[in-house]
Amino acid sequence: MKFGDFEIHLLNDGKFRLDGGAMFGIVPKVIWNKIHPADEQNRIELGLNQVLIQTPENKNILVNTGIGGKFNEKLRSIYAIDRSNTLLDSLKKFSLSANDIHAVIATHLHFDHNGGSTYYDSKGELQLTFPEAEYIVQRLEWEDATHPHERNKASYLPENIEPLRRVKKLTLVDGDAEVFPGIEVRLTGGHTRGHQIVLIHSDDEIAVFWSDLIPTSGHTHVPFVMGYDLYPVDTIQMKKRLLLEAVERNWLCIWEHQTEQRMGRIRLGEKGYEVDMI
Repeated sequence: MKFGDFEIHLLNDGKFRLDGGAMFGIVPKVIWNKIHPADEQNRIELGLNQVLIQTPENKNILVNTGIGGKFNEKLRSIYAIDRSNTLLDSLKKFSLSANDIHAVIATHLHFDHNGGSTYYDSKGELQLTFPEAEYIVQRLEWEDATHPHERNKASYLPENIEPLRRVKKLTLVDGDAEVFPGIEVRLTGGHTRGHQIVLIHSDDEIAVFWSDLIPTSGHTHVPFVMGYDLYPVDTIQMKKRLLLEAVERNWLCIWEHQTEQRMGRIRLGEKGYEVDMI
């Protein structure tokens, strides 16, 4: 779709499932189950969405890379991974290949957001999926991903991260920054220390890719915070601040884990924040 001077396109690397209680933290199941019905194993279906930003300078910029195809059968079953559509399939619809991506902005380096950055070749060796791309990551995120502890190491898988040391340009950002003209990253913390969101500015319009700060439209309510968040109070504080800005400036919102209607705008209604899906 046209967005000012940019073209932005929603891509997809399939779907998967995570525990609904973990996705909604302290919110009772009787509430969240109305929004995201759970299966018999208490899992809810989630999308694996990415954004392709095509700039006026003819750059192809990818925000996140999906879950990828490196999981064994046991883990595919645990997470109910469905990659009947993949990120590379999505790129083909725009006549693009992996070699056409100039940059990847990683909101963070968890397996469901960065797993598609690498793959095993026919010899079983790890390769970079986007060999020509610059990778843009918060410095705090890189430090934590390369030095994981017991609480986060299940999300930071070395096969997704270590090969990134070989990229032609690994750009580590410290805090908020304009990484390309009209494309901004903001450090939010909360989910991880180095979690960032991506904003696109053009013609007085702003689009935001929330990533895991607000993973689905159902998480727009401020107290709806994931059990996966390492710093949940920081998530709440950041949501309160950014949701006000999103309403005041009528941001176009893109949700990474929404399965249907992945974009919308947020307004303040009688019962708090409400979403008008697009």
